[in-house]
Amino acid sequence: MAKQDDIFKNVISHAKEYGYIFQSSEIYDGLSAVYDYGQNGAELKKNIRDYWWKAMVQMHENIVGIDAAIFMHPTTWKASGHTEAFNDPLIDNKDSKKRYRADVLVEDYAEKLNIKAQKEIEKAQKRFGEAFNEEEFVTTNPRVVGYLSKKKEILERMARSLEAEDLTDVKALIEELGIADPETGSKNWTEVRQFNLMFGTKLGAEAAHAMDLYLRPETAQGIFVNFANVQKTGRMKIPFGIAQTGKAFRNEIVARQFIFRMREFEQMEMQFFVRPGDEMKWYDYWKENRLKWHMSLGLGKENYRFHDHEKLAHYANAAADIEFNFPFGFKELEGIHSRTDFDLKAHEEHSGKKLQFFDAELNKNYVPYVVETSIGLDRMFLAVFATALQEETLEDGSTRTVLRLPAVLAPTKAAVLPLVKKDGLPDVAREIIDDLKWDFNVAYDEKDAVGRRYRRQDALGTPFCITVDHQTLEDKTVTIRHRDTMAQDRVAITELRNIIDDEVSVRNWLMKM
Repeated sequence: MAKQDDIFKNVISHAKEYGYIFQSSEIYDGLSAVYDYGQNGAELKKNIRDYWWKAMVQMHENIVGIDAAIFMHPTTWKASGHTEAFNDPLIDNKDSKKRYRADVLVEDYAEKLNIKAQKEIEKAQKRFGEAFNEEEFVTTNPRVVGYLSKKKEILERMARSLEAEDLTDVKALIEELGIADPETGSKNWTEVRQFNLMFGTKLGAEAAHAMDLYLRPETAQGIFVNFANVQKTGRMKIPFGIAQTGKAFRNEIVARQFIFRMREFEQMEMQFFVRPGDEMKWYDYWKENRLKWHMSLGLGKENYRFHDHEKLAHYANAAADIEFNFPFGFKELEGIHSRTDFDLKAHEEHSGKKLQFFDAELNKNYVPYVVETSIGLDRMFLAVFATALQEETLEDGSTRTVLRLPAVLAPTKAAVLPLVKKDGLPDVAREIIDDLKWDFNVAYDEKDAVGRRYRRQDALGTPFCITVDHQTLEDKTVTIRHRDTMAQDRVAITELRNIIDDEVSVRNWLMKM
């Protein structure tokens, strides 16, 4: 745990030092769980968003995008169930005065059992080598079976209790498991209670006549209320999807783990409308498709896993998370949900407007079922950034800090470095930048020795460094250095665009799906 904490602290420190993420309003001591994206963070975030949008919208003829307003009529949230049911179960420790989500405490305990099981599996793999049969070992080894069955039993019991709103049993479960305050070790807990997560605000110039509104806690409802508009104006036929990215707001009482859980965050969601009865086919399709998207970025297959929900939301008949191995363990990165026809029917009922589709093939109207994919952009940012940040020992025994961002996502694709600040080298470097900037985000760097500049660009995550030297004046060639391998090649200036494009084009990366 100590090593994980150190890694996470390095991630947070590096993000600030290199202009990726700052504490919001830092000069006024900041706001808890609210962050600003710096000059490099804004670029990385935009590139992740664009990579998702191109894969989800541009590459699918039957998916279109919208941008719905943050403010929505308050009845929206009554219809969706958020007004009554958008709650987290909270528990306080009487000694430390710290507040926690009760379900997260139990899930963290269950994950420790899973880690113990995985360690037993890894030891057996080393012992038996190629002869190891993991499936047989998992189902027959007493320790592994015990750990995994206890994990399953705990999560199923919590799911039943939360479904029945039996918060007394949730507390009893915490006490039976001996779960302690993670910071102090105290087991002196209060009762579990529900807390609504929506931010309230008002619309109107006069307080007496202002309308009570909420900042949207999710982007999905903006899609549902626009279903008929998009379907008719786009002449969309089932199955089809509507995607959008945008800000959402949740009054997280237990906001923690840097940008993993924030009060103001951004989602990338797609609602896919299908015939009733076809939802499970599409649910399986989107589980596979979304995992392929993640795999295309090369963050490591071992860092992903699926987690099927024990407790389903009131609108779902199937749900799974794609979990990622963050510096603090496996946590939810993206959700794939079969939402049935709950949302459209609820909005039909509360609005009095028909939200149905006439299926010419079946010659009938129906309310479509929905399969949702929903990923947190900030969480994806953290997954990419934390995985990319590495300390590397070189052959000469020295070390370097390198941010191995997928080149397609890197904020700056290349830095152009004149070897010295004289002899016309800066002028040639500027000419190269003026040519490349039409296609790529490029930077100019002339301060310090070239070796130190290389290290700085490594830490920034820049895939290429292009060095202009005196030979450039003679034959119009430059040295291009590759971030990940540190290999250097002498190439013609005219070749630079193609070399960079080959490494950073969205086409080449998405073709890996």
